[in-house]
Amino acid sequence: MLPKYKRILLKLSGEALLGEQRNGDPFNPKIIEQYAHDIRAVTDLGVQVAIVIGGGNIYRGMNESDSGIERAHGDYMGMLATVINAMAMQAMLEKIGVYTRLQSAINMEQVAEPYIRRKALRHLEKGRVVIFGAGTGNPYFTTDTAGSLRAIEMKADVILKGTRVDGIYTADPEKDPTATRYEKIGFEDCIKNNLKVMDMTAFTLCMENKLPIIVFDMNRPGNLLQVVQGMNVGTLVS
Repeated sequence: MLPKYKRILLKLSGEALLGEQRNGDPFNPKIIEQYAHDIRAVTDLGVQVAIVIGGGNIYRGMNESDSGIERAHGDYMGMLATVINAMAMQAMLEKIGVYTRLQSAINMEQVAEPYIRRKALRHLEKGRVVIFGAGTGNPYFTTDTAGSLRAIEMKADVILKGTRVDGIYTADPEKDPTATRYEKIGFEDCIKNNLKVMDMTAFTLCMENKLPIIVFDMNRPGNLLQVVQGMNVGTLVS
């Protein structure tokens, strides 16, 4: 089956890298390996893939009054956590034969290229998976915002937000057994119903640029391929 989307931005949460693991390790190698194989299945179809990964499994910015760490300082710590996750994903992808490039919004030339938009586009055109680390490089912005920004800059067809749930629900399905999943929903309805798809900065960027978002369960093998092929997986926000 031919892919519906030719160029995608895959947004992964750091917490999703844990899977069901709760032994204190920052990520589960089996989950990263599964992600890598799913990404390779998509690139084998000729789909161009860019990736943004969060860092919440390693460090999540805390309230300054609780931690004593200034917000901006904490956000930079979080950016470094995203680079660790990005390097883990890069290592696993290259282990299975997928060519990658890691670009960082913070200069760290020993481990990553600096983020250069035109260079990233060229990597995608050559069939390399491009992983963006360190968020936007600025404090006070989330990796959701980084994902939206990079998707727009890369002229992606869609943002695929891979999570541990299979879409957007009317309420938290873990707390409300009557919650139902949306197959499709508009940007305005997400705002009106206060559905936490992304933070508002990221969400507004997508809405203003008419960039669709698909929220789906990345931890189920094969889901990414089905989403790219246009099958009814997850929730489409458009």
